[in-house]
Amino acid sequence: MLKGRDVISILDFTRSELEKIFREALKMERVQKLERPLLKDRLLATAFFEPSTRTRLSFETAMHRLGGSVIGFSESEGTSLAKGENLADTVRMLDAYADVVVIRHRIEGAAKLAAEVADVPVINGGDGSKHHPTQAMVDLYTIWRELGRIDGLHIALTGDLRYGRAASSLMYALTKFRPKKVSLISPASLKPRKEIMDFISGTKLKFSDEEDLKEIIGDLDVLYVTRIQKERFPDPAEYEKVKGSYRVDPELLSDAKKSLIIMHPLPKVDEIDLQVDETPFARYFQQAAYAVPVRMALLALLLGKAM
Repeated sequence: MLKGRDVISILDFTRSELEKIFREALKMERVQKLERPLLKDRLLATAFFEPSTRTRLSFETAMHRLGGSVIGFSESEGTSLAKGENLADTVRMLDAYADVVVIRHRIEGAAKLAAEVADVPVINGGDGSKHHPTQAMVDLYTIWRELGRIDGLHIALTGDLRYGRAASSLMYALTKFRPKKVSLISPASLKPRKEIMDFISGTKLKFSDEEDLKEIIGDLDVLYVTRIQKERFPDPAEYEKVKGSYRVDPELLSDAKKSLIIMHPLPKVDEIDLQVDETPFARYFQQAAYAVPVRMALLALLLGKAM
């Protein structure tokens, strides 16, 4: 049962639970623009201590599509946090007002702390550089929806695999399924952190560490591209060394399968050539659109109002 659950890490969910969310999201996808007041009189609180566009707006859209209401903030300035209020007290306030809370924070573990304090379900909208469970749900759903399966596919993750929490969560998520292979492609300084590699090494996930995307592009079913995130580098000089390390352009894709899909958690900067946006390979804008039905499904299931 998903009713009343907290959503802190993708690892908290079984494959069958994820597939239940997929099936519910497919239903939501078909009716999302119709009036479906499943969550009428329910209230979502968004506590975003870090900037966000797609995650915050897709959660808010999902709640409104289901007939619910939204309160919250997208920066701590203008709230009592600016006066020195601690995180736990802020969460207690939101817990008293809302039926479900989504929190994003730069510090890893903030969502877990919020879940320990709150009685209502808490959803991790991204904390630190390791967990972004609902983005992983959206990513899995995109693959499942576009290719009909996740098992048996060759999936490559490229770019920032160290600081990018979307990529980290997807690596964790793929251990719940049986892809043919997962190729990890990044500069040496941006390879996945040891605790992630230790975890996936202890599972049945077949993965390999690659350096040249061009060598494997012809075998890929999914190419998941991530931005090299300047804001997460402790030393700006280190960012300058690796920016632009991998770039997806039409020349690279000349050897790709026609069925290849390219994904990106967005925002993207220059890691994907603008010409790629117009090709059949591009699925990142559709991926962002799928965030609404996936989060509609999750909210409905957590609040016991699934279709």
